[in-house]
Amino acid sequence: MPRAIAPPDPDHPHQHIEALAKLGVQRRYRRGALLIQEGELGDTLYIVLQGRLRAFLGDNSGKELTLGIYGPLEYVGEMSLDGGPRSANVEALETSLCAVVTRDILLAYIAAQPEFALELMGRLIRRARLATESARSVALIDVYGRLVRLLNQMACEPDAHGERVLSERITHQAMAQHLACSREMVSRLMRDLETGGYVEVRERWIWLLKPLPARW
Repeated sequence: MPRAIAPPDPDHPHQHIEALAKLGVQRRYRRGALLIQEGELGDTLYIVLQGRLRAFLGDNSGKELTLGIYGPLEYVGEMSLDGGPRSANVEALETSLCAVVTRDILLAYIAAQPEFALELMGRLIRRARLATESARSVALIDVYGRLVRLLNQMACEPDAHGERVLSERITHQAMAQHLACSREMVSRLMRDLETGGYVEVRERWIWLLKPLPARW
């Protein structure tokens, strides 16, 4: 007998995702585990309960482009619920716990809570826009320009000295995956910015000491 779908709390901002997660099967993934492989067929949605997942594209040379990082109460895999092949790879950035929801469960939930279809559609539109923006950035903006954009997006509000720390620790390799370039290119640019007094690394945290120049 299928499980009954309880109505979500209307005052809760993540009401639908939490309610849907309770209908899935919990699975734990080790760091580096590949949950989804580009091109394969699949009919499951992954809701992050703990940890973080990374969606990315890769080519035969090993170069990767990060499409997004997803944490608790975010989900991945919805693009293939039309029955088509997976459009990207998804890996666990750290040990992660997910609720795995099948297409049949998702459709039953939408039938019981039709307003979630609008939420799902809005998310798909936002992801399509982000993908378009990423493609435009790679095609029309040079690597340095993409690096400046990434650093500014990740930077927190300035402190009393006007300095901004990034919201999370990020390696040069992870930056390269965001920018669709080599790690060596990122390391060279970051070294130049440090020499110029624009960037400083303190206990593995990157600080922006002053506004980054538009051109380098």
